[in-house]
Amino acid sequence: MTSAAAGGQGAGAETGGSATSAAAGGGEPKSERTRAAIVDAALRLFRERGFKGTTMRDIAGAAGVSTGNAYYYFRSKEELVQGFYDYLADEHAAACAPALAAADDLGERLLGALTTWLRVAEPYHEFAGQFFAVAAQPDNPLSPFSPESSAARQTAVGVYTAVLSGADVRPDPRLAEHLPELLWLYHLGIVLYWVHDTSPAQARTRELVERTVPMVDRLVRLSRLRVLRPVTTQAVALLETLRR
Repeated sequence: MTSAAAGGQGAGAETGGSATSAAAGGGEPKSERTRAAIVDAALRLFRERGFKGTTMRDIAGAAGVSTGNAYYYFRSKEELVQGFYDYLADEHAAACAPALAAADDLGERLLGALTTWLRVAEPYHEFAGQFFAVAAQPDNPLSPFSPESSAARQTAVGVYTAVLSGADVRPDPRLAEHLPELLWLYHLGIVLYWVHDTSPAQARTRELVERTVPMVDRLVRLSRLRVLRPVTTQAVALLETLRR
């Protein structure tokens, strides 16, 4: 499933609205409204029963479609969740625009991107851990590194490309081409902490972001110093090896 298709699945996440709210106005084709209704029903049931306790038949019934129709749009629960990941990535990218337009300081832009993700994802925190428990399996299509996750991954890396492209910083040229992916990996670390954060409104995750962003900003700025070039070279070589 593509990001473009998923984009019709859930406007309203930022305010905690349903995945079908954008489609309700009739501006979307019927197929997209049906797809959105299925995603909305699935997310509701995942919250109530858990990922493992919800079947495709349950989702179809809650969405008001036949089980066969649900399978027409999504071949499995995993594919349905992957569609949600695509939607969340698209929603985050769109919501970042105001924050990136408001500043050219790298630290402010990075902080804006991460806090925007926390805001967009907040309505789904209560059951996100169930998804990540499944995604942690190396061969699972929900893994952020899987081929099935390529659309969401590319969208997320694109956010950090935008963060860097408008920033007032010039990192070491050898590091620059890898920085969007490195910042996405940093983002994944934040997401993992967020999943396990039980503090009110995930306050600890927000503090983690606020404290680590200045460090990342400083490291990127210092990467041009000659004394750090050996470390930069080693980091780039390691990343290129891991990507093979």
